[in-house]
Amino acid sequence: MHHKVCHLVPIYYYLESFRPFSMRLLAFSLGFSLVLIGAAVSFGQKTAETNKQNVRTVTIPISIFSKSELKQDQMQEFVQVDRLIVKEDKDEQSVLSIRSVETTPLSLAVLLQEDLSQEINLQLKDLRDFVQTLPRGSRVMVAYVHGGSLRVRQRFTDNLLKASEAIRIIGGTPSSNGPYEGVEEATNYFDALPTGRRAIILISDGLDASRGVSASDTLSSPDMDRAILKSQRRGIAVYSIWSPASLTKDSNSTLVGFGQSALAKLSDETGGRSFYQGSIPPVSLIPYLRDLIILLERQFALTYLSTHMKKGYHRVEVSSTNPDIRIEHPKGYYYR
Repeated sequence: MHHKVCHLVPIYYYLESFRPFSMRLLAFSLGFSLVLIGAAVSFGQKTAETNKQNVRTVTIPISIFSKSELKQDQMQEFVQVDRLIVKEDKDEQSVLSIRSVETTPLSLAVLLQEDLSQEINLQLKDLRDFVQTLPRGSRVMVAYVHGGSLRVRQRFTDNLLKASEAIRIIGGTPSSNGPYEGVEEATNYFDALPTGRRAIILISDGLDASRGVSASDTLSSPDMDRAILKSQRRGIAVYSIWSPASLTKDSNSTLVGFGQSALAKLSDETGGRSFYQGSIPPVSLIPYLRDLIILLERQFALTYLSTHMKKGYHRVEVSSTNPDIRIEHPKGYYYR
């Protein structure tokens, strides 16, 4: 049975000031072509029957913004989305709802690879300032990843000053293990939190050389696959910032490329974004953090009706009929 995608009344935003996280949703509405069949649940754990056909509701986090906003590092006063199109396994699906999670507290885990090169210590003040400017009610966890394990310095807290103070100088010993086992472990800490905006900021070189340094070894590691799977299941968008570590600080172009590609895969598959510029350490984190402010401000919870009942992995595509609009979202999910 073919479902038509419902039409979205234009979404408008009002920019109250240019301070971080100051945007207020002015107007939003959605025309339904189907009746909303209950509360949203993460990644299709709820089932229903419509017109005698089994269907599932699926909810994913998405970020909606214009292409020009990130180029200008500034949020626009108005953004028009037009019609939203959702495809699962290349089949169009029916949108049930799209709701702002602006008023829902953000749960953010800040993960730092412990053997990053010393240059990153010059940028940590910017990261602390970023944490302190998060909206009131946000919860932040700070942890360090080393040797494939996670060392939590501050569990989730809404005391943003306390969380920012947990971000301290990096000086760990070299390790060939990548950060992905630590990312996987970090996703477990979100289970005790209420649903809403969930994100991870990972600062790492992205290289997992524990099984070798070939492209297949570094881009298809089991640890990364598990980190992606658990992030998708829990609705966590992973934003990664590349910075050299013990194995990549000498700018070995091959290893740097492998690490950056691995981080890009992690972020793309979970609905986040990967930030890097060449093979040198970031001169400043501020441009990346400005983009993160826009992406986190424009997060929504999208619920649609899936007609695919087969268990396993399902690819997801979300787009807008407005060519200036960009939408970032998880590239898929596992239904079990």
